[in-house]
Amino acid sequence: MTILAAALLASMAAPVAAQSAQEMRKQQAAQIPVCAKPLGTISVIEPEDAVNWWTGQQLPAPSKLIKVFVNKSRCFTLVDRGVGMAAAQYERGLAADGELRGGSNIGKGQVKAADYVMIPDLIAQNSNAGGNAISGLVGGLLGGNAGALVGGLNMKKKTADVVLTVTDVRSSEQVAMAEGSAKKTDIGWGSSGGLFTGSGFGAAGVGGYANTEIGQVITLAYLQAYTDLVGQLGGLPENASAANVSQALRVTKPARLLANAKGTGSAVRELDPGMLLYPTGAKEGLMWEVDDELGNKGWVNSTMTELAR
Repeated sequence: MTILAAALLASMAAPVAAQSAQEMRKQQAAQIPVCAKPLGTISVIEPEDAVNWWTGQQLPAPSKLIKVFVNKSRCFTLVDRGVGMAAAQYERGLAADGELRGGSNIGKGQVKAADYVMIPDLIAQNSNAGGNAISGLVGGLLGGNAGALVGGLNMKKKTADVVLTVTDVRSSEQVAMAEGSAKKTDIGWGSSGGLFTGSGFGAAGVGGYANTEIGQVITLAYLQAYTDLVGQLGGLPENASAANVSQALRVTKPARLLANAKGTGSAVRELDPGMLLYPTGAKEGLMWEVDDELGNKGWVNSTMTELAR
């Protein structure tokens, strides 16, 4: 083989290798990630000002699709804040009215709190909201690459640009945001990755996302965003409740803010019913260390307070 022929073969092999790596990344991206343990408890809801674009395509709400990802990935413990929660509240109403049998064990203090809220949305900047494109939703509000994405969802070209956001329930901080995009030519990667074969989408009530072209494109876009999101959230605290600032206390009866837990010395100040106090986390028996709204620090008898709701 001549030197020229060897060089030509080498130059041809490089693009093939690069394409193979790209194909591998696409195939991996078309698989739902699986976590060794949950990152926290989460609820999935639709955006407040959502355009119900899915109804025209005979698709379920995208929140149902994301719930499938959550369940299959085991990355979060999912709590229902939709129809299931409404039905549960109805049962609780029956219990409160005394209509349920004794020993039903339904009452206050049993509902598991959501640590985070996840919201699926579309990214769009198009000025034309008619025709086959859905636009004008959130694109202009996002920075970086997200702001450059347009189209949101184009039924004719079969493209989808989506975004997932996660908000901390206790602090209201937006702890993560991820975008995803897909087009018709990406569908094959979902099939080769096994996403649309034996996925159980139909049993989960989101079969339209697996059985239609536009549904598969939307699925791949949201899966890309979800996979990125899980990667971003890998550093979340194991106990979101304990990691957040303690819940405020409300003074229920006249009390005193004391200088120490033993109650010796003069009081820092008098406390009136209704005042808010903020626990520091230090406790000695019934005495809790707190800060008041003016920045004074001291100790108060916890029997003189209740959790502020």
